[in-house]
Amino acid sequence: MIALDSGDTAWVLTSAALVLFMTPGLAFFYGGMVRSKNVLGMLMQNVFAMGLVSTIWAIVGFSLVFGDSGNGWIGNFDFFFLADVKDLDDDIPGMALVAFQMMFAVITPALITGATADRLKFGSYAVLIGFWSLFVYIPAAKWVFNGWLLDMGALDFAGGTAIHINAGVAALAVVIVIGNRRGHGTVAMPPHNLPLTMLGTGILWFGWIGFNAGSGLAANGVAAQALVNTHLAAATGMLGWLLVERLKSGHATTLGAASGAVAGLVAITPCAGFVGGPAPLIIGAAAGVLCFLALGIKETMDWDDSLDVIAVHLIGGIVGTLLLGFFADTAINDEFDGLFYGGGLELLKDQFVAALVVGVFSFVVTFILAKIIDGTMGLRVDEDAELQGLDQSQHAESAYSS
Repeated sequence: MIALDSGDTAWVLTSAALVLFMTPGLAFFYGGMVRSKNVLGMLMQNVFAMGLVSTIWAIVGFSLVFGDSGNGWIGNFDFFFLADVKDLDDDIPGMALVAFQMMFAVITPALITGATADRLKFGSYAVLIGFWSLFVYIPAAKWVFNGWLLDMGALDFAGGTAIHINAGVAALAVVIVIGNRRGHGTVAMPPHNLPLTMLGTGILWFGWIGFNAGSGLAANGVAAQALVNTHLAAATGMLGWLLVERLKSGHATTLGAASGAVAGLVAITPCAGFVGGPAPLIIGAAAGVLCFLALGIKETMDWDDSLDVIAVHLIGGIVGTLLLGFFADTAINDEFDGLFYGGGLELLKDQFVAALVVGVFSFVVTFILAKIIDGTMGLRVDEDAELQGLDQSQHAESAYSS
């Protein structure tokens, strides 16, 4: 019988709670950015993922990701309905891994909601994220955390590819299917409550400590390094975004501070337990600058990515995944050295392949799922419901009394 480590177990369980807290934090982060008539709709979409995706994870998700089928592509049904989950060689209970990874599965489809804000039917959204979790997230998580991409040599400490690139590309696919909001480009749609967004930023920043520092499944030096890396990348992500924003527009905004911090957090996620020294500062700053500049993509392409999921999560995920190929350091974690530490191009190549494979797979399958749902149930609300707002049209509620 494995002798469980109480310190490691306590840290992983605490990290699971921190990651769970990120989903309501994301709801506040997004909720403050939409118009007041849609804030409950946004909160509901995010919180609902905690119910539906957790259930899917318990029934089949954990088994398909961590069940050992021997093929590296998809797991098996050994842990169906969480049956026979055994303790692990990592000195933590199997159920601790179930809980920790469950929270990753929950927040990933919730990230998509920022791109599709103001126009999804609630019932269609529920169907979409249910099937997306089964047919997109679960395979990608298997490949990255416990499958062939990991075996190939690609590194992803806490989900840069499986979570952020995956959700960012999926957001793009759904936006292409549903089209732009009515009035997009002609009607002003400012955030209705930026203090709510700043609150969400703080919760996300706090929860991201567990997201990244818990991903080594141990309370050790790598976890401490990941914690520091996470905080520093958020800090310089904010500074990088605000610097470019100030140079381009003449103002440093609260929305820019929030977006830059999250961009830094996204970019450091795949790198958190593999880099040290100045790397987190550089990675965060690069993400802040590049994610801000990526805002121009949606304008050029006329994509109505309402809350900049593509710029922050897709581009941020790509930045972190690729920069890991340069900054990985075996002095931090005995895996691989990146290009700047004498490791050559091998890791960078593997990082590129992982980002490309997950991105293409996510886009194609998400686009097909969205098309099927749109052609049957209809994905977006009708014009009257959109003008009325999702709070009333979908939930018969109002966030604020008039």
